[in-house]
Amino acid sequence: MAAVGFPGSKATECVTKVELTISCDNLLDLDTFSKSDPLCVLSMCNSGSQWCEIGRTEKIENSLNPRFSKTFVIDYYFEMVQKVKLDVYDIDSASGSLKDADFLGQLECTLGQIVSSKKLTRPLVMKDRMPAGKGTITICADERTDNRVVEFNVVARKLDKKDFFGKSDPFLEFFKQTETGWQLAHRTEVVKNNLNPAWKPFCIPLQSLCGGDVEKSIKIDCYDYNSSGSHSIIGSFQTTLSEIQQQSQSYAAEFPCINSQKKQKKKGYKNSGVIIIKQCKIVKEYTFLDYIMGGCQINFTIAIDFTGSNGDPRLPQSLHYINPQGYNEYLAAIWAVGNVIQDYDSDKMFPAFGFGAQLPPTWQVSHEFPINFNPSNPFCSGVEGVVHAYQQCLPQVKLYGPTNFSPIINHVAQFARQAMEQQTASQYFVLLIITDGVITDMDQTRSAIVNASRLPMSIIIVGVGGADFSAMEFLDGDDGILRSAAGEAAMRDIVQFVPFRQFQSAGAAALAQSVLAELPGQVTSFFNLFGLKPPNEVSPS
Repeated sequence: MAAVGFPGSKATECVTKVELTISCDNLLDLDTFSKSDPLCVLSMCNSGSQWCEIGRTEKIENSLNPRFSKTFVIDYYFEMVQKVKLDVYDIDSASGSLKDADFLGQLECTLGQIVSSKKLTRPLVMKDRMPAGKGTITICADERTDNRVVEFNVVARKLDKKDFFGKSDPFLEFFKQTETGWQLAHRTEVVKNNLNPAWKPFCIPLQSLCGGDVEKSIKIDCYDYNSSGSHSIIGSFQTTLSEIQQQSQSYAAEFPCINSQKKQKKKGYKNSGVIIIKQCKIVKEYTFLDYIMGGCQINFTIAIDFTGSNGDPRLPQSLHYINPQGYNEYLAAIWAVGNVIQDYDSDKMFPAFGFGAQLPPTWQVSHEFPINFNPSNPFCSGVEGVVHAYQQCLPQVKLYGPTNFSPIINHVAQFARQAMEQQTASQYFVLLIITDGVITDMDQTRSAIVNASRLPMSIIIVGVGGADFSAMEFLDGDDGILRSAAGEAAMRDIVQFVPFRQFQSAGAAALAQSVLAELPGQVTSFFNLFGLKPPNEVSPS
């Protein structure tokens, strides 16, 4: 689930939060030997009339009628026209990049239209506004008035063997009962070749699962995954949260998984396995504002690329050249992001580092140096202090290389690790890296990000200049799970990459909105994952 809406001047005007669930039907089939592998990108139009990507669903393999389980929670302002765009792509490349994807159609509408319809179905169109075949997209909107979630721990026993040369590759789908039928609320991961699977613990918003009513029916289907997209049903059952909780008080709630077709055909049929819900616990999920207002500090660190590929700062062609109006892309990025984030840091003292430069007096290359040249106190006072230190530093260093990210990521991770040891939600660390080019230490950077994904830390990368930034998009885990060179998976997506030049005409506010869109969700998902409450939570009287 992606949460959207970085608090700002309009925080008090927000009428409500709405959760959007997306599905498609009859998509174009652009693959020769299989069906399309669709993914949906949600964008919203900012005040500068620039489309900003808010988030992406998961990719569904080999399906022309995808039901996406990832949802989006958006701040809804009654008095504003909030333009929404949904783009559907066929993802073919292993990297998941949209550059290599086939476009399957889009819908532009307003959030007000979706909210007033509750369930909006519209035809998809191509970019020239011609119909995208018979493709349609459906968006269901639910008001989020309840911030409780249900924590599940689920295993299964003796599932039916579905694969001819193996066992089964089971996964679960949880459905909410609505007036128009069953609506997908959650899909687990696939456990390969296992008739006694144990799925990773997961959470489902209480409202998404049963509308907050523990007596309302929910449906759980168990499927055998097939790469063709035609998943085989193993079995299904219906229950309520109330029933699950009652049963699990003693040990665990056990439900026979029933295959209706098999039951009709086979005498003496008992079940196709048993689904065991070992934990079903309703807990409060704290919001970003809960943590910020409860005393959590956002610690903001800036890292600036001083490698030679930026060009000689004395020449107008250089990305580090400061024009007579006091502008370059590095300064613009610092101002845009820093001005928003500094509101969430009480002392407004920001450590600022450079990397990839030769430093006086020895002219050795450093990949982690304070731009104020004070290692014992690398802090700058506010965004103005960072800008001043950058301007003073630039003439004193020699731009060199290579472009190594891992030292500065590991540097910030060290402080995030110390904060984590306190087992409180008092501090969260944000590293802003402003860079012009290709990463040299990609393997080390991937490992550093995977390690940092277990810490209270996020990384924002702003790409300046016109270089090929495909490597940066690979690090941004929107298209899949980032893995280290050794194959270790990141616990969560903590990287947000934005190319600066996409926002040059729209201005600083548009850049900041896009860059910071994922941050509130990253903060809350981390602290909720570890069960950490806001440090100064006000207990209900």
